[in-house]
Parts: sequence; structure tokens; C-alpha cells
Amino acid sequence: MRRSSIPPDSHTFPFALKACTTSPALARSLHSQSLAFGFGDHIFVRNTLIHFYSNSPNSFPDARRLFDETRQPDVVSYNSLLRGFIKAGEIRAARHLFDQMPIKDTVSWGTLLSGYSQMNHWKQAIELLHDMLSLPTLKPDNVALVSALSACAQLGALQKGEFIHNYVKLNGIRIDSFMSTALVDMYSKCGRVDIAMEIFEAAQHKNLFTWNAIIVGLAMNGHAELSLKYFTRMNELGVQPDAVTFLGVLLGCSHSGFLVKARELFFHEMETVYGVHRELKHYGCMADLLGRAGLTEEIVEMIEGMPMEGDVFVWSGLLNGCRIRGNVELAEVAAKHIMELDPKDGGVYSIMIAIYANAKRWEDVANVRRLMNVVTINKNAGCSTIEIGGTTHEFIAGDTLHPQVDDIYLVLDGIGRQKFQCNGNASSDSF
Repeated sequence: MRRSSIPPDSHTFPFALKACTTSPALARSLHSQSLAFGFGDHIFVRNTLIHFYSNSPNSFPDARRLFDETRQPDVVSYNSLLRGFIKAGEIRAARHLFDQMPIKDTVSWGTLLSGYSQMNHWKQAIELLHDMLSLPTLKPDNVALVSALSACAQLGALQKGEFIHNYVKLNGIRIDSFMSTALVDMYSKCGRVDIAMEIFEAAQHKNLFTWNAIIVGLAMNGHAELSLKYFTRMNELGVQPDAVTFLGVLLGCSHSGFLVKARELFFHEMETVYGVHRELKHYGCMADLLGRAGLTEEIVEMIEGMPMEGDVFVWSGLLNGCRIRGNVELAEVAAKHIMELDPKDGGVYSIMIAIYANAKRWEDVANVRRLMNVVTINKNAGCSTIEIGGTTHEFIAGDTLHPQVDDIYLVLDGIGRQKFQCNGNASSDSF
């Protein structure tokens, strides 16, 4: 076109720039030419440049500069910069920009909602969907709904997830593979595997992610046999499993003690039959399974044959096996590796105290306790959630911040007294 001396117009540069996703240098050259031909202030050209720089590595400052220099940015300009903030991990800046937008469309809401979900701000994601649903002129698209379902899954917010599912059905929204996967994942993580299975079976379009959602969901809920059956069905239908599939299957085997099947899949089939490379997370899952069975020698053999260094989870599996077998010397080796990888892990100190105490090595118990006082360790407080009337309540061990804390402890005290009285009566009856 240029060799033929045909002058470009405002449509030429956006199309050319979209073809430069893998060539930042060429895009910058086109940017310069757009200025030379007088299209630098054209909104279509400028929006395409903002979008390109927002998605190009290390070029986000250029996108912000272009946006700030735009005299009348439109909703596309805002959405492009919004995506850039989210891709850069600046969720607060993204929310600030979102709140400043004079006009927001479905893409604006969906982009921020997706960003909240990706960055684990699950409560904010659900709240944002609620705000969007209160608007009479806008309806969430599949991107927003899938992101909100993912947030519900992570929070265990079953009632909110059911509300979104009902919204999808009442509004005739097409349930594609992404939507069905999100629904299967949400119901599985909220403990309703029965509904998850119904949705899976009814889904017309199942991709690898849908199969992974049901396999992992069943495994997490202790249905290892069902998880393995779906894995078999998946293979019979020609769907190639990936690393997540095997993680789900191994997780189910670990929780249910299916040692023989796990060995078969992990050591003999995973790489040779299915061509899926073993990763650290798979080795960690296998170490946990072998540790539960007390097979410490097999874990050591596995670690020695690993193509990479073991992580905390691999060595923790060995340490747990040593606790079961009472192998103090090997436990010390595992504990040393864990302390080197994560010196602040409080769990390893507690396990070593238990191992030394069982071996009646009281001096070592005292040494570990002294070490705990010197080293700053992290103790993960117990946490639980419960959903009542659509509101998710979170409780942390020893927490007194809940607004109904006095009523809660009053009930707990009553339960404690009743249990004490029942035990007392049982003791009296036994004499």
C-alpha cells in the first residue's frame, strides 16, 4: 500500500496495529507513522494504541500516557486502560478508574469483575455483580457471570451461586462450556456434588476444563471411585487429560487410600501412556499418599529419582510418614529440608515435638521448643465459614470481631454445659 503511494486513513492503522501483537517494534513504527499522517488524535487509532500498549509487556506506562493525553476518551478508551490495570495487577487503580468512568457498558463491569476474581478478591466480585444486577439498563454477560460463579466457589457461597444459576435459567442465557464448567466447579466446592454431576451430564459442550472440574470436585469431596470412573469415561471419549486431571485423580486416591491405583497411574501411565509430565504438585500428592501408608522408603526412592528438588509438600509427606512409622532419624532429614525451604512453617516444629516425645527423647523436645521461641514462625489460625440467609460469615480461632460474638459464645457455653452434664450422667449410669 505504501509502495503504491496509497495514503492510509483512520481505518488503516487500527487494522495494522492489531496484526502487531508479537512485534512491539513494528507497532511503535506504525504509531509514529500515524502521527506523521495526522491520525494521532483520531479516537479509533488512539484506542487501538491504548489497547496494544496495555497488553504489551513493559509498555503499560505508554498506554496510561496516551489515555491521559486523550481529550475526550470514550468507553472503549476506558475499557482498554481498565484491562491494562488488571493485567498489571493494579486492582485498586482499576477500581478507581472504573468509579470515574462517565459511562460504563457490559464490558466495563465484566472486566473489573473478572479482575476481582482473578486476584482472589472474591467478596468484591460478588458485590460488584450485585451492583450490576441492580441497574435496569445493563445485564451481565457470560464473562461476568462465570467470574462471579468462580468467586462463589472459592467462598463456598452456595446460596449466591444458586442465585446466579437461577438468573441464568430465568434469562435464557446460553450455557456454554465455560458456564457449565463454572457451575460444576461451584457446586462441587460448595459440597453439592449431586447437582454438579447433573449439570455435567446435561452439558452439551464439555471440554477438558469441564472434565477436570467434575474429576477434581468429586475427589475433593471424597468420591474417589466416581472420580476414577469419570477419568475412565474421559479417556474412552478421546479427551486428552492434562496435569490438572492427574492432580485431581491422585488427590482422590490420596483421600481414599487407593494406593495401588495411584502407583499405577503415577509411576507407569502418566508419562508413558498419556504423555503428561510429572510436576512438583504431583510428587507432593504422591508423597502424601505414601506417607499416609507409612511407606517412607518408597518416598525416599521417589525423591531420589525426581528430576527436580523436592518442595515443602514432598518433604512434608515424608515427615508425616516418619511420624506414623516412628522413624526419628529420617524425620530429622525431612524436617531439615522443610525448615530450609520455609523456616517460618510452624507445623514442622509441632510434628517433630510429637515424634521426639513418642521416642521419649525429652531433651530434643526441649531443644525444638527453644528453637520455636527463637525463630519467628507462622501459625495458621483455624478458620471456618458458614452461609446464612445469603450472607457468608467467617470465623477465626480466638476471634472476637463478629458483631454477634456475645450471642455466639452464649450458645457455645450452653452446648458445653449440656455436653458436660450428659457426660456426667453417663458416668453415673456406668457405676
